Amino acid sequence: MSFMKFLGGRGGAEPEARAPASKAETEAIRQIVARLEALPPDRARLLAAMAYVLSRAANSDLSISEAETATIEGFLIDAGLDLGQAALVTEMAKMQARTTGGTSDYLVTREFRQMARPEEKVAVLRGCYLVASADNSIGAMEIASLRQIASELDIEKVDEDAVRGEFADRLSARFHMPERTEGTEDGS
Repeated sequence: MSFMKFLGGRGGAEPEARAPASKAETEAIRQIVARLEALPPDRARLLAAMAYVLSRAANSDLSISEAETATIEGFLIDAGLDLGQAALVTEMAKMQARTTGGTSDYLVTREFRQMARPEEKVAVLRGCYLVASADNSIGAMEIASLRQIASELDIEKVDEDAVRGEFADRLSARFHMPERTEGTEDGS
């Protein structure tokens, strides 16, 4: 998948159903796309695939919240994009994850696996956990998706377990594990 294809390509008329963008908005988007195009192609592809994998994790419960979106943007900023670039790439990745899913999930994750160094794969898995836990809990559908992503990235079991262990406190919140309180055996 090419980066420009990921971003939706260039040119062509805007569909009539869309509200027309202001000149300032259109120019801002063009400037961001130009800055993204200025990145080395391999780096742009890596960041695009990274954004998609993070969006896949966010969409694993069939909803992408504002907190998850902010987490993806923050991760991309840490990876080297500026705020405008991160916002644009995040929105495009979210749109792709929502609309193509399924086969694209596997294909893009596989492409990221082929491009990324082992430490980048683990970092993205950690990012996926951060995204999934943006609401302070990780549900069953999210866990299944995170495990699938780890498998598709060929992350060693010990590394996957270490990342999951970092988020153990958020795993139990969704499963309604009773909290123990001091002074009682059953937590009540």
